[in-house]
Amino acid sequence: MNIKVLGTGCKKCQELEKNTRMAVEELQVDAVVEKVEDIKEIMKYKVMSTPALVIDEKVVSTGKLLAVKELKGMLA
Repeated sequence: MNIKVLGTGCKKCQELEKNTRMAVEELQVDAVVEKVEDIKEIMKYKVMSTPALVIDEKVVSTGKLLAVKELKGMLA
């Protein structure tokens, strides 16, 4: 599984990355978590608000800080 956290570095973006890594670790999912901060890369996903979460190249959330519990539901 390939997971990307899209965001330019704001507090919510940093928290989403942290929560995503925690969810992956707790579920022991075989996943690579990548933080994407380059605005040109973010725009390729047609995301208008960050933070955004991309799982296997599909945008699953935008503009929301997801809790670990919510992320675990998406990753399970």
